[in-house]
Amino acid sequence: MVSTPSRHRRKRRYPSVAESRVPRPRRFLVCEPSHFGVQYAINPWMHPDTSVDVDLARGQWQALINAYRAHGHTVDTVQPVADLPDMVFAANSALVLAGRVFGSYFHAPQRRPESTVYDSWFKAAGFDVYRPESVCEGEGDLVPAGRYVLAGTGFRTTVEAHREVQEFFGVPVISLRLVDPYFYHLDTALFVLDDGHEANIVYYPEAFSPGSREVLQRLFPNAVLATREDALAFGLNSVSDGRHVFISPGATALADQLVRHGYVPVPVDLSEFFKAGGGIKCCTQEIRS
Repeated sequence: MVSTPSRHRRKRRYPSVAESRVPRPRRFLVCEPSHFGVQYAINPWMHPDTSVDVDLARGQWQALINAYRAHGHTVDTVQPVADLPDMVFAANSALVLAGRVFGSYFHAPQRRPESTVYDSWFKAAGFDVYRPESVCEGEGDLVPAGRYVLAGTGFRTTVEAHREVQEFFGVPVISLRLVDPYFYHLDTALFVLDDGHEANIVYYPEAFSPGSREVLQRLFPNAVLATREDALAFGLNSVSDGRHVFISPGATALADQLVRHGYVPVPVDLSEFFKAGGGIKCCTQEIRS
């Protein structure tokens, strides 16, 4: 006899898109903003006469660290140094892939001493550090995306540094030219949602030259496109763990898009750091072992 399904049998529940996205635990390196301030101008966001509320900045930064830890991520800290107000922007210090550290050589003389401090931290933690010969500002302009490293140029990191990155890691490097000075680093105009072999990204098209936009369209046809309003709210300066996206609360339209694609936005307000042209990703260096 062939049995028939009971009408009382529960219907099979298929996971939603959001439930199917699995976060990957990350290890981050950060620097407390004890000496944060706007003491010089090296991008359009910075005005030396701008006052910074250091207590507010410290509170916002701590909220970011708390959010990372609450979502299962490991956070290491490097000791801040007086007279290095931008040291809080840890992303610019290096690119770390497969436990190898490609260090930084800053465009602005005011920031160059940061490289030595971060190099010392990495060496003390057991890493070998390569110091580039050409101007290179770490994850500010170097974004691992699946089988590639996306590399920004136009304002800070040079194309010559892109070649050094490719030689050092043996990973194809895709050069992308930035054309809007408000998006002077690649991590202000683009971030990676998933870092698997077939990565996907979010980006603001008008931050890039026409040729670079075509490259992105070819490599990432399913990318999420952001508006200028969301980009100016530092919505592209986000960090994703594959499910949760730590994002500026001002990037509301982008957050709505991410929800529709199955991601979970985690709003974190780092608006005090906007005064220096930085946000969530700028404050976050990922250590990929």
